[in-house]
Amino acid sequence: MAHQSSDDPKNPLLPIHDDHQIQQSPPPPPPPPSSLVKSILTPNNLYILLGPLLCSVICLCVKLEGPESSRNMLAVLVWVFEWWVTEAVPMPITSMSPLFLFPLFGISSADNVAHSYMDDVIVLVLGSFILALAVEHYNIHRRLALNITLLFCGEPLNPPLLLLGICATTAFVSMWMINVATAMMMMPVATGILQNLPQGPTQSPLVRKFCKAVVLGVIYSTAVGGISTLTGTGVNLILVGMWKSYFPEANPISFSTWFFFGFPLALVILFILWVILCLLYCSRGSGQALSLYLDKSHIRSELQLLGPMAFAEKAVLAVFGMLIALWMTRSLTDDTHGWGALFNGCVGDGTASVLMATLLFIIPNKKKKGEKLMDWNKCKKLPWNIILLLGAGFAIADGVRTSGLADVLSRALDFLESAPYLAIAPVVCLISSIITEFTSNNSTTTLLVPLLIQIAKTMHVHPLLLMVPGAIGAQFSYLLPTGTASNIVGFSTGHINILDMIKTGLPLKITGIAALSILMPTLGVYVFGTNGEVL
Repeated sequence: MAHQSSDDPKNPLLPIHDDHQIQQSPPPPPPPPSSLVKSILTPNNLYILLGPLLCSVICLCVKLEGPESSRNMLAVLVWVFEWWVTEAVPMPITSMSPLFLFPLFGISSADNVAHSYMDDVIVLVLGSFILALAVEHYNIHRRLALNITLLFCGEPLNPPLLLLGICATTAFVSMWMINVATAMMMMPVATGILQNLPQGPTQSPLVRKFCKAVVLGVIYSTAVGGISTLTGTGVNLILVGMWKSYFPEANPISFSTWFFFGFPLALVILFILWVILCLLYCSRGSGQALSLYLDKSHIRSELQLLGPMAFAEKAVLAVFGMLIALWMTRSLTDDTHGWGALFNGCVGDGTASVLMATLLFIIPNKKKKGEKLMDWNKCKKLPWNIILLLGAGFAIADGVRTSGLADVLSRALDFLESAPYLAIAPVVCLISSIITEFTSNNSTTTLLVPLLIQIAKTMHVHPLLLMVPGAIGAQFSYLLPTGTASNIVGFSTGHINILDMIKTGLPLKITGIAALSILMPTLGVYVFGTNGEVL
């Protein structure tokens, strides 16, 4: 009999076997009760249950002097932060939980919560990430790093100058890309330079110290460079989004406004970092020890492998340069309007970001016919976890304000009214920088900034005088490998240990807090206009 065609719709979807052809295997024995209980009562499952349990306890036992929604908001906050801190549920999924918790607890409508996950700041991040992926795809970051390192190498070899070049390059790249991506890109460049040095038991103490300095320089410069711009790290974006949510009538913090404060601060901290690394790890005589193995020939050979710049690289750099120019000139000063004034204030930094990102999908790369600089397949690496975390931060900030929890916290902080600002600002920064060693920078900012807004209202000072130190302090995660993913990237190289991080990170954290405490009431007053009316 002829076999049916495979296209025959009457063919079964699964192959048919005769019953006698199938060997019946005995069913597996049921697991013993003890192993079943152990599989359920795992630490992770207990952490998952702890969130809703704490939420229920607060709803049933805690009474606040405010509307019922304020108590519900506090309960939801505890639930979300318990999941964030323990990572019992993946962080991106936890970041989406306000989308169902806020409507269920009567804190906010589903539409209002969803709006927090896609505003101008989120759009700014999306466009910036697409441009960063283009930079990574065409290896532009590596070419930039090698050229600057070649410039700073010196002849004869000058270890402090080379270290400055590596730190400055990393900080510059981190200004435009998120910290983890910068660390992942720059660490292979740095360790590639160190591969020319002897490894293992034959490595001299001077060479070993320089290897530590390079790895520490990359991970700390990544954090420092992120302070400079809004797109450098999610913390800055969370701060700007919360400022816009709490004070919609105030002037928004634009890219250029933040740059005029963040860049000088980052320069000061980067210089302090370089000095600390030179004092601890660049001993006298290290130049002679390193010159035997490390010279400009290795860097030149790496550059030769990359070949000359193609049209695609030049085009991506041109688009990136245009974006930076648009960011810097959209809003200049109160007296001098930027190009944003031509559109009656309807455009934002996110507008420029997505506009320039769109050009990457239009401009041909001149490698293959019909191929553009970017396509959507290359965008599958977009860090949606960061985007969702930002959205959750904005939703929580809006929920704290609209639920009445902000007013309850404000009344509870009346005792701070008499505290001097010069004393409380460094304390705020210190507390933020300690918490961030144990939780993510973004989570720390999301937790602290709404509280700092209420403290500022209680003290009758401009909110940014506390919000900015709190947010930037959350980026001072310098002591532990788990403080931030960038630290883990450096720690995994095997060149450094926890003692090295503490020995370098502690003085850097202290001097960073001091620099921020000095610049905020001086330069910050001029840049952010904090000497004006308290909002």
